[in-house]
Amino acid sequence: MAELIEEVPARVLAVYAHPDDHEMSCGGTLARWATAGAEVHVVIATRGEKGSSDPTTDMDALADLRAEETRAAGAVLGVSGIEMLGEPDGELDNSPDLRRRLVTVVRRVRPDVVICPDPTAVFFGETYVNHIDHREIGWATLDAVAPASSLPLYFPEAGPAHQVATVLLTGVLEPSVWVDIGGALQAKIDALFCHRSQLGADASEWLERFVRQRAEDEGRRAGVAPAEGFRRIRLQGT
Repeated sequence: MAELIEEVPARVLAVYAHPDDHEMSCGGTLARWATAGAEVHVVIATRGEKGSSDPTTDMDALADLRAEETRAAGAVLGVSGIEMLGEPDGELDNSPDLRRRLVTVVRRVRPDVVICPDPTAVFFGETYVNHIDHREIGWATLDAVAPASSLPLYFPEAGPAHQVATVLLTGVLEPSVWVDIGGALQAKIDALFCHRSQLGADASEWLERFVRQRAEDEGRRAGVAPAEGFRRIRLQGT
């Protein structure tokens, strides 16, 4: 029987590569938990400055615009804080420096739950290869919380150690748990529409339909409609 996550964590940290990644991956869950009183924080690793098919794009201007869009979307979701690390788009690397920066955020926010991409999910059918930045930020986040953030001798300058209880991975091929986002799906859609720089002229024709269909598909797997699915990893006490 499918397992639904009913408990609302006190503090949540979502870590993703690009502006709009977290809205698409877990925006409904973040909105639901924020409405229920959770303190929700988001880390975006890159500037998103290469997210355009126009070769004449001013990358600095695009990065500034995407930061504004991220803040607007965060307000829709009810996010408490957004931190953009400013790494170059397409160049993320699971380096000690990136892990140190993530450990610093984890130890400052002290989340109960961390959400990030599943770095082991590479191929989705025959039409999509998971972006390298998604894979790298997934590995870096996992390495930052298991075990670095919980052990004081890892990056001692990053602050007092903190043990994350649970990691939820998104973009997984086989979810193990789900969150019912029936009351938060519209907030997810509205947040995605804040990212106008990433939407074509016909976005209103397909985006809402796509997001609703995807959520309904996950809901059928979980016995509710709609839902978001995750792979859960319990770290408490490890």
